Amino acid sequence: MPIVELHILKGYTADDKRRLGEALTDAVRLVLPAPPDAVTIMMHEMESDHYYRGRTTRKGAAALPDPVAVVRTYLSAMEQRDLGAAEAMLAPDFAMQFPGAAPMTRLSELIAWSKPRYKSVAKTYEGFDAMQSEGAAAVVYARGILHGVWLDGTTFDGIRFIDRFEIIDGKITHQDVWNDMAEVKANV
Repeated sequence: MPIVELHILKGYTADDKRRLGEALTDAVRLVLPAPPDAVTIMMHEMESDHYYRGRTTRKGAAALPDPVAVVRTYLSAMEQRDLGAAEAMLAPDFAMQFPGAAPMTRLSELIAWSKPRYKSVAKTYEGFDAMQSEGAAAVVYARGILHGVWLDGTTFDGIRFIDRFEIIDGKITHQDVWNDMAEVKANV
């Protein structure tokens, strides 16, 4: 039974600590063959006046936003066509790559690119997977099924997709999209 003990400064919310506990449990399970119930995480909270670094008391940094929540909020704004809210979630150097398209940096480019392809598209999500990259970005994969309406008015459904997002400091910096839309369209 793996046991992980850590010390954190007081001030983090219950949700921050829950996320930390879940992330540490998942990290242990990437290496050790243990079910979640076999992994114990113990968090010891310390008062900030009991913590010194460089002979100075320090305060804890704010917890990072939940990257899955960031992606879910962005995708919800996109589905509702609230482009202003979605744009506000993008980093200044944001870039996205869709199948068969040149890289795009603005949502207006995506709308223009998709206009001659279909009347509407929506997603049914089967899951979200989050991890930390080697760099500063958190990576979130959203996966599921596309459904919608082609330009001629016929409907489509059951098209697989995976979206990969990179998030730094709560802002989406990159989105890559993979789906089977071209294969399905070619066989219609």
